[in-house]
Amino acid sequence: MERPRDALLDLIPRLYTPPPRVPAVDATVRIGRGARLPPDAMIEPYAVIGDGAQLGARAWIGSHVVVGPGVTMGDDVRLHPGVTLYGGTQLGHRVVIHAGARIGSDGFGYTFRDGVHAKIPHVGRCIIGDDVEIGANTAIDRGSIDDTVVGAGTKIDNLVHVAHNVRIGRLCLIMAQVGVAGSARIEDGCIVAGQVGIAGHRTIGAGSTIGGQAGVFGNVPPRATWSGYPARPHKEALRMHAAVRRLPGLIHALERIVAREEGRNAEPPPPSILEGDA
Repeated sequence: MERPRDALLDLIPRLYTPPPRVPAVDATVRIGRGARLPPDAMIEPYAVIGDGAQLGARAWIGSHVVVGPGVTMGDDVRLHPGVTLYGGTQLGHRVVIHAGARIGSDGFGYTFRDGVHAKIPHVGRCIIGDDVEIGANTAIDRGSIDDTVVGAGTKIDNLVHVAHNVRIGRLCLIMAQVGVAGSARIEDGCIVAGQVGIAGHRTIGAGSTIGGQAGVFGNVPPRATWSGYPARPHKEALRMHAAVRRLPGLIHALERIVAREEGRNAEPPPPSILEGDA
């Protein structure tokens, strides 16, 4: 079979029955003034719905979820237990957010004045598009004076941090432990592998791939593949890595030449060189 993952989309639902969604609002739920709940919502124990929040049709709100004041969400949203949506957050249709995620918190913005780090007020929104999935314990900050935006169809893994004013395009894949600094741009269709760090105010061009643990300090052109630290075109990064592996052997060869010129014995090479690893 050429595309086994596609077959799983049809096979797994036949073998696995998802947990039922039974419309009900638990007696322990706290609902703020002016909040709007659809009649078919399912809201589990100890959730808090803030003043003026608006839930879409068939909303599924897990235990201990906090939906802040004025939050809006589209239809068929699923919030797993312990999610927090700060005020100013907007969710599209069919958004799934996993346990412990924090959406719309203040960004890390300060200016040093009068001997202290003065906090810059964050008054922007956090806007999550349709069909976005956000992993457990991920944090996405609200904008400072602009908005933080995640485009439709993008999937974000666990333990990702997205800072204030970041714009992530449509249909991106952002993998575990990625950190995106303020005002960075990730355009449509990008893949950002695990533990990548992206500096602020940088742009990852549409359709690009960033390899795991890369550090991106410059703009990446569209449809490029970059890796390494600092990140550079992937083939160039591989050549540099290969050259670095050769350095111990080259240094030892130079030491032997210098020792011979000085009429003394060179130090024996390290075990890795003797084993041919270099």
